[in-house]
Amino acid sequence: MKSESILKKHGLRLTKSRKEILDVFLNWKFAISHSFLEESLKEAHDRVTIYRTLYSFLDKGIIHKVPDEGGSTKYALCGQTCETHHHHDNHVHFKCEICLQTNCIEEVIIPSIELPDGFVAKEMGVLIMGICKKCNVIT
Repeated sequence: MKSESILKKHGLRLTKSRKEILDVFLNWKFAISHSFLEESLKEAHDRVTIYRTLYSFLDKGIIHKVPDEGGSTKYALCGQTCETHHHHDNHVHFKCEICLQTNCIEEVIIPSIELPDGFVAKEMGVLIMGICKKCNVIT
């Protein structure tokens, strides 16, 4: 799917920054950080524009947050089932210790977890670290 049709489907106006940021996600098939976006766009957009765009993409269900072992946040494209204010990305994320790429493993679903009374889950993530299929062939 092209960036223009994704933005239209999610009710977002097509702007240069939205298109270029979404194009980065479409070209890289792994989770990316804010700093990766800044580096990829080579100062075409300032830090605040990138943050605002990421949050509008999160809000509309275009991308989802991906946990990282360092406490920072990465982002990845959502699957077809995400919608405004409601993500359905309960899958595992895998970070390779060699290439450092974080990938969505949509085939592995995070099971439902029953919390004690009074606790309300807002987000849940599982990050598995190891060696990805591509790097495992190399080593």
